[in-house]
Amino acid sequence: MGKIITLPGLIDPHVHLRDPWQLQKEDFLSGTSAALAGGYVAVMDMPNNQEHIVSQVLLDKKITSARSKIVCDIGFHFSALSSDTVGEFAKVKDKAIGLKLFITTTTNMDRQRGLNNIDELEAVFKAWFEDKPILLHAEDETVKLGIEAVRRTGRRTHFCHISSEEELTPILRAKDEGLPVSCGATPHHLFLSAADLERLGPYGLVKPNLKPKRDQRFLWDHLDAIDIVESDHAPHTRAEKESANPPFGVPGLETTVPLMLTAEAEGKLTRAQLIEKLHANPARLLGLVPDEATHIEVDMAGREIKNEELFTKAGWSPFAGRRVVGKVIRVVLRGEKVYDNGRVLAQPGSGRILS
Repeated sequence: MGKIITLPGLIDPHVHLRDPWQLQKEDFLSGTSAALAGGYVAVMDMPNNQEHIVSQVLLDKKITSARSKIVCDIGFHFSALSSDTVGEFAKVKDKAIGLKLFITTTTNMDRQRGLNNIDELEAVFKAWFEDKPILLHAEDETVKLGIEAVRRTGRRTHFCHISSEEELTPILRAKDEGLPVSCGATPHHLFLSAADLERLGPYGLVKPNLKPKRDQRFLWDHLDAIDIVESDHAPHTRAEKESANPPFGVPGLETTVPLMLTAEAEGKLTRAQLIEKLHANPARLLGLVPDEATHIEVDMAGREIKNEELFTKAGWSPFAGRRVVGKVIRVVLRGEKVYDNGRVLAQPGSGRILS
């Protein structure tokens, strides 16, 4: 055992837990167990399920399934397919934590949706609640479209999983302009590049795709402008990844903390930056008040990431075999020990639904 450090309970605004439609990938118990094992006390589930969450009925279905299973706190993002679907917003004001919009296609969204029109996007922005964030699937040219919607409406907007110089540069300009924007980057874009695809094969397929090392360097060089490191935890089974049409996405909840602590040990960021990007800024984005009786403890000994130690149903990681420092050994949530040395102590259903 190495030195033990204490960090505040971490918050991930961007996970895909699949429940209740694709339970072979993940469910709310396995996903929130993986969250605790990774040091996360709260996660926010994305709406691009097999049935896209654009109605109160579908959101209620997710919430009902979560209530009896979750072992950490969870919030749910709502969505819209076009301005024609914003009539549901008023019904979910007290149930959704944020609004996630997809301008381009992604997992479970293989049809063109109509939000790639600036007038449609502006109408959806205006219809959403000013006190809850809008999150955009940011990829390639869609970033500029999203920034124009922010410029027109002044709505607080978070650009997810920025992966390249092309995507981050307009956000840097928008911040200089004083627009209310933030952005996130994922561990797989920070620690993997296109050079890893030959080794990983379909297990390295993500969206946005892995970029050349020059883009990876650009992200690290502008780390101060990246507000949040978000896992974009997207579990898929091995069979799905090895199929003729492998889906995009990789699991990430259990590997983010050791990767970031290893980067800290290598001088790529400070402890203050780590806490800012994994705790303080996600809380600020989502309007959450951190609990002083919540914390995690991490053993800073060196180790190897191993697939067989993961709680996620996916059972694999693109980082398996990598040497890192840091392993979450204990999680205390609101004064109660909920995870201890590889064991989830929290009872299913003990987590809270956030909104």
